[in-house]
Amino acid sequence: MSINVKIDLGYEFDVKAKAAEVFEVLSDVPTSVSHFPKVDKLTDQGGGVYQWEMEKVGTAQVNIQTVYASKYVSDKAKGTVKWTPVKGVGNALVGGQWTIVDNKKSTSVKLAIQGEIEVPLPGLMKMIVVPVVQGEFEKLVEQYIDNLIARFGGEV
Repeated sequence: MSINVKIDLGYEFDVKAKAAEVFEVLSDVPTSVSHFPKVDKLTDQGGGVYQWEMEKVGTAQVNIQTVYASKYVSDKAKGTVKWTPVKGVGNALVGGQWTIVDNKKSTSVKLAIQGEIEVPLPGLMKMIVVPVVQGEFEKLVEQYIDNLIARFGGEV
């Protein structure tokens, strides 16, 4: 038995770096992911597909490791980096998009993430597990954004 946890996050922020630099970092998946906390392993599967393996969380007796793959497509002209879930890999489906807008003196960045994580725990634990998993995912994404903001010279 397992519990499915839905994730739907959106963030907007402005950074000091030029749009070209922001796009270069965010469209290079290994470079971008190097700023994401608690990634145990990122595997390039070819064709723009990357498999993420997060660090295990929990205790020695009860722990969860999120594993998934997404296909990345970058469009410099549109200022977008999109990723779509690859079915049949791991225990999660994660998709999303970066949108990068050049404001001349700064760069606006938008991030949208949607996903579903399958947690191998009994349904009775759903009321406890869902907010914990959602909160943990949100904390990781917020730390990722903070790391990227620092990389891009701070917020405007």
